[in-house]
Amino acid sequence: MDKPASNKRTTLRRPMIVTQVKMGDERKYFFGYAANISRKGLFIQTVSPKDVGCEFNIEFTVPRTDILVKCRCRVVWYRKFSKSSKYEPGMGVSFEDLDPAVADRIDEWIAKDTEAEG
Repeated sequence: MDKPASNKRTTLRRPMIVTQVKMGDERKYFFGYAANISRKGLFIQTVSPKDVGCEFNIEFTVPRTDILVKCRCRVVWYRKFSKSSKYEPGMGVSFEDLDPAVADRIDEWIAKDTEAEG
């Protein structure tokens, strides 16, 4: 299921590079690029996105911070690899049970970066 045409974002997002994200099984890791993060979710660039509705645990630290994101996620959309697409393949995941205090810290981190760019 490709990403819907409407792209109504209700929260600020910030790009970030993720070097290691633990997904599900403690022995399996995803290494790669997270295109953006918000208090509600994350886009993970991958050529092997999971199916919409798939749920898994995720754990990573926001780069250059002590913000630990550890929660259950659900895939809400995905985009498969296509040579003709100008967009990277991957999946959008929603944070299902992220601690509200952690979500607030993500917002603060994004706002700080936005102010620095302004």
